[in-house]
Amino acid sequence: MFGGGCFWCTEAVFQMLKGVSMVESGYAGGTKDSPSYGEVSAGTTGHAEVIRVTYDPSIISYEDLLTVFFGSHDPTTPNRQGADIGEQYRSVILYQSDEDRLTAERVSKSIQESLTDGTRVITQILPLAKFYAAEDYHQNYFKTNTSAPYCELIIEPKVEKVRKRFAELVRS
Repeated sequence: MFGGGCFWCTEAVFQMLKGVSMVESGYAGGTKDSPSYGEVSAGTTGHAEVIRVTYDPSIISYEDLLTVFFGSHDPTTPNRQGADIGEQYRSVILYQSDEDRLTAERVSKSIQESLTDGTRVITQILPLAKFYAAEDYHQNYFKTNTSAPYCELIIEPKVEKVRKRFAELVRS
């Protein structure tokens, strides 16, 4: 489970990866049960916009998913991605096993060691308590709204950047 800003962007990135069979947008990491998009957007629930990724580890590894995650957003900016501001847009990895936690910590440390500009990786690595699926209209948002201004101006450039940077992991 990954939160890298707006879940529409993160969902679009992960949907194009080889071995990923499903990506579901939702909310996690907060305190309110069954939050709505309006509540999460208002910043009153503590939840982040996240995606739940179902994948085949014989095709793509968890480490590869982490590499794409870190490479597709800014993990050094607290509570913000681009124009989206608030804790609901924080960089977060929600793990379900100690093995996944250790892998996430190792990859995060490697990313930190590669930074030469004095910035710090601030991505939270937390145990998953509960995931709440977002409303239906948020699912497959980019695929069903490609001509919407947000999709054209924000999501499409991010998708293209990932397509070029991680070409070996992207479906043809």
